[in-house]
Amino acid sequence: MSAGGGRQEAYRRAANAPSQGLVTGGAVLALVGLVLFLLAAMGDDPGRAWRAYHVNFLFFTGVSIGAVVFSAAYRVTKGWWAGPIVRFAEAAVAFLPVSLLAFLILFLGKNHVFPWIVHPTPVRGQWLTAGWVFWRDLAALLTVFGVAIAYVWHQLKPDVVALKAQAGDWRSRLYARVAGDFTGTPEQLARNEEHLNRLAAWLIVLYGYLFSLIGYDLVMSLAPYWVSSLLGWYFFMGAFLTGLTTLGLMMVYWRRKLGLEELIGRQQFHDLGKLVFGLSVFWAYLMFSQFLVQWYGNLPEETAFPFYRMWGEWLPVALMVGLMVFLIPFWGLIWVKSKITPFTFTLFALVSWVGMWLERYLLVQPSLTEHGPAFGVPEIGITAGFLGLFLLAYGLFARSFPMVSPRLADQAAKVHH
Repeated sequence: MSAGGGRQEAYRRAANAPSQGLVTGGAVLALVGLVLFLLAAMGDDPGRAWRAYHVNFLFFTGVSIGAVVFSAAYRVTKGWWAGPIVRFAEAAVAFLPVSLLAFLILFLGKNHVFPWIVHPTPVRGQWLTAGWVFWRDLAALLTVFGVAIAYVWHQLKPDVVALKAQAGDWRSRLYARVAGDFTGTPEQLARNEEHLNRLAAWLIVLYGYLFSLIGYDLVMSLAPYWVSSLLGWYFFMGAFLTGLTTLGLMMVYWRRKLGLEELIGRQQFHDLGKLVFGLSVFWAYLMFSQFLVQWYGNLPEETAFPFYRMWGEWLPVALMVGLMVFLIPFWGLIWVKSKITPFTFTLFALVSWVGMWLERYLLVQPSLTEHGPAFGVPEIGITAGFLGLFLLAYGLFARSFPMVSPRLADQAAKVHH
């Protein structure tokens, strides 16, 4: 089979991705997680359930929007090498409506999550009130999620037009709705590219600004008298890192599942591995920058936050976060061989992914409890539930839309060959 013929066969398989495993497995995990959350929330310690819920809301929202922002960054920086894999990142957009619903549910348990509701902090004035926090964060999420969905919508248009004639009944109707009056003429393609370029730039800017706000409101406010002007950067760059590692894991999964070895090779593994490596270093830089300023300032209201997490019962968790998010990926992905070998690439991406979950846990939990870390049925079950919701949403996207964009994959092939 010719190289061009091999690519066409790969595109055909990607347009009919077998996603039943993700959908079924995700639905089962989501149902189990829902039951365990309800049992914990109605039990003797409902605060524990809501704390675990909050951690997972922050983590999986970061996973999904961080992955879509990677696609926008790929377009702005003209990193065409990612053409064959960019749809694996864009598929995470399907979780954003779920995340928005999860945010609304979060405020049902607001008294268990936000200490400034039960113990108001007059020094913050009206800034930390339930109504003001809810409405401004809802507006922030609606804005950034709306731009992200519009961006992926325009990314899909040229691909679904090409496949509309050969799609089944329900998928053909879905493709017609996405395409609208778009027929793929050169003029329409040019206008669509202009829209994509603008949306990508807006998404990156809004993500940085509005997710900083989310970090301040939903993380920093949990310790109402602690202030860090760097937390916003730290929060949204950590979410971007989880988006990259999620993309890496999905790249390995779909490459094997769809037989995309001809499309996804050394170039994609090496470049994505370098990005994960670089973001791990940048995460460590932001963490140390916050710590250094607080250390030499030595103000009790600033040092209490980091020192409490680096002492006593929380110290093992802090050490695990440093190892899993920075040291292990740093020494693992510094070598070319480990980046281009699927097994080692997957291993270090997974270590970083789990480490970032622990990092979100470490940001939230010590501010809300006087006890040490707890990893029991509520934490594991609620995390499994959120993971299930993410996999379910991701699988439904894969069932509905082509998981490789032929135009972007062909563009990558032209640039690098």
